[in-house]
Amino acid sequence: MSQTSQSAVKQGSMKYVVILAVSAGLAGLLYGYDTVSISGAIVYLSALWKLPAALEGLIISSIMIGGVIGVGVSGFISDRIGRRPVLMIGAAAFFVAALWSAMVNDPTSMIIARILGGLGIGLASSLSITYITECAPAKYRGTLSSMYQLLTILGIFLTNLINFWIAGMGGIHSDFADHAWRWMLGIGALPALILFIALAVSPESPRFLLQSGNQEKGFAVLERIGGTVNAQQEVKEINASIAENAKGKLSDLFHAPLAHAMVIGIFLAIFNQAVGQNAISYYAPTIFKPIFKGDTASFLCSTLIGLVELVLTFVGMYLIDRLGRKPLMLAGSLGMCVFYFLMGLSMLLNWSGILTLIFACLVIASFAFSMGPVTWVMISELFPTYLRGRASGLCTVFLWGANFLVAQFTPVMFSAWGGGTFIFWAVMDLIAFLGVKFLVPETKGKTLEEIQSFWTK
Repeated sequence: MSQTSQSAVKQGSMKYVVILAVSAGLAGLLYGYDTVSISGAIVYLSALWKLPAALEGLIISSIMIGGVIGVGVSGFISDRIGRRPVLMIGAAAFFVAALWSAMVNDPTSMIIARILGGLGIGLASSLSITYITECAPAKYRGTLSSMYQLLTILGIFLTNLINFWIAGMGGIHSDFADHAWRWMLGIGALPALILFIALAVSPESPRFLLQSGNQEKGFAVLERIGGTVNAQQEVKEINASIAENAKGKLSDLFHAPLAHAMVIGIFLAIFNQAVGQNAISYYAPTIFKPIFKGDTASFLCSTLIGLVELVLTFVGMYLIDRLGRKPLMLAGSLGMCVFYFLMGLSMLLNWSGILTLIFACLVIASFAFSMGPVTWVMISELFPTYLRGRASGLCTVFLWGANFLVAQFTPVMFSAWGGGTFIFWAVMDLIAFLGVKFLVPETKGKTLEEIQSFWTK
């Protein structure tokens, strides 16, 4: 049955769109879980395995090695076989890696297991947003695409609670110590399994279906999302865009006008990490352990920070399609700059530990409504359909590369500079603010085809 000959006019289902966004956004839960599970486990591993700062950093950052590989190939593979299959492969890889990392007995095996986990997260991270972006109506695309970041933060918060609960069973000098870190890492297999099952019952991205010549299935998904009339209009616009893009090639990303979009995408990807929020996320228990006494106090600090990040992520999701992408990033990066500077001073000048914790919470709060969700949304908005998977993957390579540097060198910097480490991140946040102000355009409320036409004017 053709699209135009259908007798019944169907209405779209926002509930269906949200279900698709949550299903794909569960990839963020994996990333969020790993971010915090290793921050708790490393406290035990450092004591049990007598890790020097550089090796401690490598164990945490090794997941980014796999991540860079995963995101580097994800776009190319997904533009050939689809978004959904690659997301499912990523979920399966992380499932295996989580169980493996919980059973190792030496740093080398741990690093190898985490590289595999990084491969899984890398495959899923950029494609999760791409999938949501290609399913979501323009009016709600920013909010729905923020689902990845929301579930990342939810994963961080829940994992902080789990770490706090496990740490309460025994400190690093207890008989339970060798079991504690294994539980912290192994539980990560559960969200990976949930992601795999959710994707198994989800459709392929409608834009990818249309691009692949599967018009009926693509129309059917769009119709269920936005209704018959809207789907008919979208199919015309998408097919016109596909026809225009048919003569395009990967090298278009490195020539005008798309080179401008690529520069912006890479800038946003790098500064999603170079603003330094993961210096706190990865190492909060390490940072606060010497400040507050008790085996669980530092884990409680991490949980509080995770709760603040969760709440402010909801704020960002509410505002992104109301205030726009650029105002949020400007406010957030400037806020991080101020609060990181104050956090550094509080440690250098031995202010109250409570003040240090408050400033850390404010840093994370500033990130949570701005550079956190907005970066992922914009990277998938900037590029035409025929290049979106590959372009998003290439940008995310830079994001994971920056993430690797943050994870690897933060303990080394903290060991050498102490509170001065956070002054360094304040400077990076100022650079982020200036870059957003002078480089980044506003994409609020525009269809993907309208954004594409912006670059070709």
